[in-house]
Amino acid sequence: MLQREPPSVQVDDDMEKQRAELADIIRRFAPEDGIFTTAVAPLYMVRYDHPVQSFPTLAQPALCILAQGSKDVRLGDESYTYDPLNYLVLSVAMPLSGCIQHATPEHPNLALRLDIDPAQINTLIAEAGLMSVPTRPTGRGLYIERIDSQLLDAVLRLTRLLSTPKDIAMLAPLIQREILYRLLRSQQGYQLYEIAMSNSQTHRVTQAIKWLNSNYEQPLRIEDLAREVNLSVSTLHHRFKSVTAMSPLQYQKQLRLQEARRLMLADGLDASAAGYRVGYESPSQFSREYSRLFGAPPLRDLARLRKRV
Repeated sequence: MLQREPPSVQVDDDMEKQRAELADIIRRFAPEDGIFTTAVAPLYMVRYDHPVQSFPTLAQPALCILAQGSKDVRLGDESYTYDPLNYLVLSVAMPLSGCIQHATPEHPNLALRLDIDPAQINTLIAEAGLMSVPTRPTGRGLYIERIDSQLLDAVLRLTRLLSTPKDIAMLAPLIQREILYRLLRSQQGYQLYEIAMSNSQTHRVTQAIKWLNSNYEQPLRIEDLAREVNLSVSTLHHRFKSVTAMSPLQYQKQLRLQEARRLMLADGLDASAAGYRVGYESPSQFSREYSRLFGAPPLRDLARLRKRV
């Protein structure tokens, strides 16, 4: 597995004060273990008091910032680690799993998530005009970048609004625009920029991803998907793998198997019914591919998962 870790750097005193204040705010609005909505609609407070190995889920575009602790995120066969000095951006909806190895009630893992609406990025680009966003070959639809005091300050101002609810309607949209602007101007902002631009190949790949997210149970013909998003088969395959670290077929399999796992665990379906529901006609093929992804056949995997709960 490819492991991507941020470079080790020292934080200055001012940023340490910002980080400490952000941690205090998250503690206040996430008083116990879990994910909490806030009065700012796309903003969530996240707290874990114990180590966590999350199930793979379809994660939506978002900015994720840790105020305390660290987290490992897995995309396909790649693993990304971030901490309070580095933020994570997911620029397109993709299946991810996460792992928090160190967390206690006395020293919890504290984070926030700000969901990103690609339409807002498009509007911001249209209104701001050319913003000198670096042009580079597009990489993954997920990246980690060193946080700076300007971005951290904007995030802090957004979270402080939770203590003055009357100000949220007027000020929250302005601060959210500033945060998106700073993400676009960052070293890897070109990844958000390309995904928002409707004439880019990367944007067309995001349309293919959206189609698969909504139609994963349908038979997949790459030729039809390429025609749907106006790309050649070879370009779709190459750009899709560049963004997601998977081929379209591998991506579809992940979505199918993750949904089947959820159906068995949450809705009580048996393996054959869950496999059929997500598009598998052969129970043996479903079992083989399930074992390959999760390390055990369905019954054994579910027994293992239920022991953790």
